[in-house]
Amino acid sequence: MKKTYKIDVDCANCAAKMEDAARKTEGVKDVTVNFMMLKMKVEFEDGADVDSVMKNVRENCKKVEDDCEIFL
Repeated sequence: MKKTYKIDVDCANCAAKMEDAARKTEGVKDVTVNFMMLKMKVEFEDGADVDSVMKNVRENCKKVEDDCEIFL
């Protein structure tokens, strides 16, 4: 399953950090962050609980870039 989320991030480097942190989250198969469009596309592992995984993605992104936001 793939879903797209609106994000708020200040720079392309921060967006890259978010993408890397999200990709390392359990339950995430792939992630693409588009800084210009302020969007994050997340592909989930089969059978993953999307809400739980996105909560963890948000926490992991906050660890690397505390002023970023993912609108769920």
